Amino acid sequence: MKEVSFFFGDSIAKEGLSIIKERLRVEIKTMERALAGNSPDGRAFASLPFAAEMPDLVKKLVKEKQALKPEYVVLIGIGGSSLGASAVEQAVAGNRKGPKLLYADTIDQFSVRAVMGTMEDSLKRKSAVILNCVSKSGRTIETVANFQILLQLLKKYRKDYARCVVVTTDKGSQLWHAALSQGFSVMEIPANVGGRYSVLSPAGLFPLAMAGVDICVLADGAAAMAKRCVDRSIDANPAAMSAAVLYHHYQNGRKIHDTFLFSPAFEELGKWYRQLMAESAGKDLDRNGKKINAGMTPTVSLPQDLHSMAQLYLGGPHDKFTTFVKSQDNGPATKVAMMKDFSGLSENIQGKSLSEITNALYSGITAAYRKGKRPFSEMVLPDRSAQSIGQFLQMKMMETVYLCYLMSVNPFDQPAVESYKSEARRMLGSKKVQ
Repeated sequence: MKEVSFFFGDSIAKEGLSIIKERLRVEIKTMERALAGNSPDGRAFASLPFAAEMPDLVKKLVKEKQALKPEYVVLIGIGGSSLGASAVEQAVAGNRKGPKLLYADTIDQFSVRAVMGTMEDSLKRKSAVILNCVSKSGRTIETVANFQILLQLLKKYRKDYARCVVVTTDKGSQLWHAALSQGFSVMEIPANVGGRYSVLSPAGLFPLAMAGVDICVLADGAAAMAKRCVDRSIDANPAAMSAAVLYHHYQNGRKIHDTFLFSPAFEELGKWYRQLMAESAGKDLDRNGKKINAGMTPTVSLPQDLHSMAQLYLGGPHDKFTTFVKSQDNGPATKVAMMKDFSGLSENIQGKSLSEITNALYSGITAAYRKGKRPFSEMVLPDRSAQSIGQFLQMKMMETVYLCYLMSVNPFDQPAVESYKSEARRMLGSKKVQ
């Protein structure tokens, strides 16, 4: 297997990490037990790539739904219930075949109506459309609202609508029972797997498999990375090493972590990681109840940002740490034509492939960071295959848990998010809401 590589470069002296690395050894042992399926808490996500029965259950349901020959699969979810699938689908888009995925991940009326319009056009042509409602709690306001709207549309055109609905939620949730009473197919999100850690559970695997992603290869990549990320030799442990570097810079005033993805196809991966880090590490209280207001602010950058944000990154305050993410495989070679009339516009690009130019730009920005003493690390993916993306996902989830351990916060709860949901529910029950 081609491995994802991680480099933290010369942004920090190795001796500065020794104490942090030593602290991580206890958590690495805990994570090692979680890989074996011995975790009573949120670390249960770590063992998902090793659960051979899960892809089999997913593929069995996929085969059943593919028999309907659907044109679209509409993933109805928000946050961790949709970002993982969206991230993988976008990253491996050139390597799959299957129904198109649509995302109902907002209650913005224009966005919802766009999904409805696409659905209705397909249903009018007598094509099948699969609704996949994903909510761990089964009570997510936006998800339940969109599900009812789209289900009503589906029922208008198909008498066998129940065959076209898959609900993915906690076993025993209100949504679970409602789905069973309606004759919908149901898939379980394991009890100790949180929404933002659920991409390798049926929450992510079902829609991805429907779209033609090889979920076994995705899981294989994640499993291989998981084993690397419990290595007790921390220099050989990508997740622990990355967490240690991040924590060192966090302690030294760099409270912003920018993930600079050197491919537009990785944008959704950046958004997935943004939620993972923000919701896991951004905590008011530490594990002992002491007020600390912890967290790094995660941002996402793309190659286009070299012409905008790079000015701030290289010339602005020294409050950021950057992780560059790139793929070694930039696709088929497309060369710039040799055109004499344009030879003076930009030096040394004629006859060069876009891949060569991309590599030069990448080398240029990393060199500028070194020269400006702007700290960074690098992740290099061998390609955009499901296997490489699986490695990325698993490393980042384990990195996040290690970072939260160092920050002394709970990586699996989200009390502040729950507070806004409670307020929203209260307002919806009030006559004042308009």
